[in-house]
Amino acid sequence: MTTSSTYVPRELEKGIKKYLPLPEILAVVGPRRSGKTTFLHHLSHFWKSCTIVTFENQVILDLFDLHIAVFADRYLKPYDCLIIDELQYAKRGGKNLKYLFDTYPGKKIIISGSSSPDLTIKALRHLTGRCLVFTLLPFSFAEFLTTKPSLSTPQERSAYALEYMTFGGYPEVVLQNDPEIKKTLLQNIYSLFFTREVKDLTALADDYKLKNLVRALALSTASLIEYRELSQVSGFDYGSLKRYLNFLQKTFIAFRVVPYFGNRRTELVKNPKIYFFDLGLRNSLIDNFQPLALRPDKGALVENFIAIALGNLGADLRFWRTKNKAEVDFVWQKEGVLSAAEVKAGTQTRIPPSLVSFIGKYAPARAFVFNEAFQKTYATGKTRVSFLPYWHDVPY
Repeated sequence: MTTSSTYVPRELEKGIKKYLPLPEILAVVGPRRSGKTTFLHHLSHFWKSCTIVTFENQVILDLFDLHIAVFADRYLKPYDCLIIDELQYAKRGGKNLKYLFDTYPGKKIIISGSSSPDLTIKALRHLTGRCLVFTLLPFSFAEFLTTKPSLSTPQERSAYALEYMTFGGYPEVVLQNDPEIKKTLLQNIYSLFFTREVKDLTALADDYKLKNLVRALALSTASLIEYRELSQVSGFDYGSLKRYLNFLQKTFIAFRVVPYFGNRRTELVKNPKIYFFDLGLRNSLIDNFQPLALRPDKGALVENFIAIALGNLGADLRFWRTKNKAEVDFVWQKEGVLSAAEVKAGTQTRIPPSLVSFIGKYAPARAFVFNEAFQKTYATGKTRVSFLPYWHDVPY
């Protein structure tokens, strides 16, 4: 985790600033070690008086759970703002936050949690209309680049993209230079996930099944999920498998992208594809940190890289695939405007046939072909098709 002395400006800061004066509780959620504590300490400087507590401190946690009025007297009343880190440990999180919000109007409350809000804030229904939720993930590629000394040439940016695809964007990993230290930190992040999230948020007795599932997903990155195969590999029955896939998404390990379809008879409508929130963690799971050029999974890594970039921009991603196996990697809509993208690990100079087929059927306003080096824009009917290097700023 970064410290205040090494704070790297986060893109979330721009989005959250305008909500600081509002009365609502602000919740910052995201995976462990994504920099939430550092980010909260940075936010604390926006008030004349602000106190920060962590519920990893058992004494403070007990006071909150058992003596909320005393907790308020000590940590809320004397200050303009109260920041609570690691709220997921509280047994009465939602109910007691409602008490603080309703009893002490005018006080700002900010909380953090290491997973999605319905897992982090027990009894979330108590906070309806009182809480705004923001997500802080590991560094985006743009944030990652701000830690680098020079970006004067495309070659440097390309090299940094390869580093990002190898070791990912967890702040403490990015800020280390030694590859062996990076690997050790990634292993520790994964171990922490099992000793904290899995232990605290599930009743799973045999966590080896979840470990088998996560590794199988890492080996299937950017591929269609085959539920029967995953069930056999992990040992989970179908119902448990679906439940733990959902858990992995809510704890920011891996996310699913579901099909986009207009015709159920000719297009896939069910099986999703899987991607990881952080490629360094994914590579750690399969113990492969080889240079990208030497890897058989290069295409999957580049595709996951683009999935992360589009996800960080807020795109609600889908993919398109026909029963004849024509496929477009990503499809999304923004304000009613349809866009599509194909991702190629090598240099691509022609519009891929599957993308041509999608354009002919759905006429998206924009289409992209992310590739290694080629850059040019064409018009195909009403669709503007842009070829961009994958390390280029991703438009949205």
